[in-house]
Amino acid sequence: CVLGMILAITGRIGAVALAPVVLGAVGFTSAGIAAGSLAAGMMSSAAIASGGGVAAGSLVAILQSAGAAGLSATASAVVASVGAGVGAAIGTLAGKVKQMDL
Repeated sequence: CVLGMILAITGRIGAVALAPVVLGAVGFTSAGIAAGSLAAGMMSSAAIASGGGVAAGSLVAILQSAGAAGLSATASAVVASVGAGVGAAIGTLAGKVKQMDL
């Protein structure tokens, strides 16, 4: 379906472009985790769960790294793949809804 392909490409590009914006909006910034943010709450929970520190390689550590330094090539590929999958799924659903209207 052409619509699915278009939405997959759009989802891929949009996900990669918006990832840094979303990371900053939830508090994973280049200056560190923003006080009072969702990221600060995640960091607090992770530290409590691990006995006082945030474990290297944890979700909070990975997101903070991405917020501070930007997305690595691998992270960009993962985000693009997820965005493409979501876009393709929306395109497939839209095609099915269009068929039902006939």
